Amino acid sequence: MKYALLIYSSPEVRDISEDQLKSVIAEYEALSDEPGVLNGMQLQGTESATTVRVQNGEALLSDGPFVDAKEYIGGFFLLEADNLDEATALAARVPAARMGGAVEVRPIVER
Repeated sequence: MKYALLIYSSPEVRDISEDQLKSVIAEYEALSDEPGVLNGMQLQGTESATTVRVQNGEALLSDGPFVDAKEYIGGFFLLEADNLDEATALAARVPAARMGGAVEVRPIVER
């Protein structure tokens, strides 16, 4: 089964030292090489987001994320795992999970 690991980061993560940042990046890169990890990407900051809503057939665009939140989606991994336990074990190794953020593990609907 495939799972999306949605990585929610805390804004405080931006305040870490250069050495800590290098270490965290290396952890993410190592996770990318784990068996079953099909893809993963870091997203640009929420300040670069554009939210689209459609009302009366017209697209309405606004700057920024959909809602104000303490955490934001900073990236994702696409994982193929035998079961939820396997997926959550990898999610627990994502640095954001121990740095004030969270990782949401959600099964993919395959058609």
